[in-house]
Amino acid sequence: MHPGELIRVPLSVRWRDLDAFNHVNNSKYLSYLEEARLRWMLAIPGMGMDEDVAPVVAASTLNYRRPIAWPGDLVVELFVERIGGSSLTIGHRIVDTSDGGTLYCDGNVVMVWIDRNTGRSAQLPESVRAACR
Repeated sequence: MHPGELIRVPLSVRWRDLDAFNHVNNSKYLSYLEEARLRWMLAIPGMGMDEDVAPVVAASTLNYRRPIAWPGDLVVELFVERIGGSSLTIGHRIVDTSDGGTLYCDGNVVMVWIDRNTGRSAQLPESVRAACR
């Protein structure tokens, strides 16, 4: 892994991911990113949440660089772009497994930790900060 890289998750394109144009529907890219984030969060004690705080997705940016076809195998790469007081910006790339040079999508997702009782932002848990080092 590269500095700042959080995880590399291999995924296979599923037939049901395709749309009428016979390539992966744009909404499925978000599902691929969600799967990778959850796999990363599984390595964090308590998944970075408890009875008081939990993460929510505040924003997502996806740059669709080229269509993904079926069958196909992908790698979702997640890396740290920015660590804030209550937020974490996770950069992402979706690339082809076979060559790694074919970029299908890049961008980022901003996650904000919130107080479950008030819905307001909460301090980023130390376990999340540690997982980003």
